[in-house]
Amino acid sequence: MQENISQQRRRLIGSAAVALAASQLGIMGLARAQANPASPFGALKQIDAGLLNVGYADVGPADGKPVILLHGWPYDIHAFSEVAPILAAAGYRVIVPHLRGHGTTRFLSSATFRNAQQSAVALDIIALMDALKIPQAVIGGFDWGARTACIIAALWPERVKALVSVSGYLVTNIDTRAVPLPPKAEHDWWYQYYLATDRGAAGYARNTRDFAKYIWETASPKWKFDAATLDRSAASLVNPDHVAIVLHNYRWRQGAAAGEAQYDALEKRLAAAPAITVPTITMEGDANGAPFPPPASYRKKFTGKYEHRNLGGGIGHNLPQEAPQAFAQAILDVAAL
Repeated sequence: MQENISQQRRRLIGSAAVALAASQLGIMGLARAQANPASPFGALKQIDAGLLNVGYADVGPADGKPVILLHGWPYDIHAFSEVAPILAAAGYRVIVPHLRGHGTTRFLSSATFRNAQQSAVALDIIALMDALKIPQAVIGGFDWGARTACIIAALWPERVKALVSVSGYLVTNIDTRAVPLPPKAEHDWWYQYYLATDRGAAGYARNTRDFAKYIWETASPKWKFDAATLDRSAASLVNPDHVAIVLHNYRWRQGAAAGEAQYDALEKRLAAAPAITVPTITMEGDANGAPFPPPASYRKKFTGKYEHRNLGGGIGHNLPQEAPQAFAQAILDVAAL
């Protein structure tokens, strides 16, 4: 077993090396993104938390009730650039961290395996809460962020006052992740298979901004973002660990890369699909071009106070950035459930 894990790690490291070489060729294509971030959050804060030095925005009164907002891929904290001020104006302290491999977040040790399995990412947020001395918070997210928020609510409900999750219950089951899907469903996940190859690793590293642009366009086909908005978030993808983290995340989710033994017990608990008991609002846009489960399929996973909201008007996958007022209102409402 250990030999198998070592072989998978070597393959991942090999792909990351290919990607690094490609990134050197493509780095000039990202220079524009680095040069023009124009962040409405201003200067970010940094704090050591667990395995990371986490970069995060901290908006609103320091003594306000805490809200933690978690972004997805290939996005960043600016998905919440219009949500955070609304919540801050309502008296909340809003924490918006860069996930591992994004923005100004860095690993504390070069020896740490660049792991992006779901339980590891969730523990990053628990460590951040501990470092900031936040015992409990309202947590909201989408994409990777929604998965992370769901996991925290399921495994550590005492840390979550309430939850807002775009696309519902997003927890990977390690026992079923390798089961083939119908052809159309497999097609929808094309990028996972692309990123499982050396060519995909090199392509993503070389064309990170264009890759993000294509995902944004296909996942949110009616969202008319401009180049400055894309560049602002693409700057957060220029991170020394970004490619390795993205590759491991999607390869692990397919069963094509191993996780780490210290997370096995948590993954076994998640494979049992534990119910989420905290007050929850789930949300979905009417123009989400990314794969997502129908709300009826996960309704029974939420056993506490619960509401689902469907948004019209061409709202896609990046719901907080496309419909900031509606997402902020969901945070305010779920906190009162």
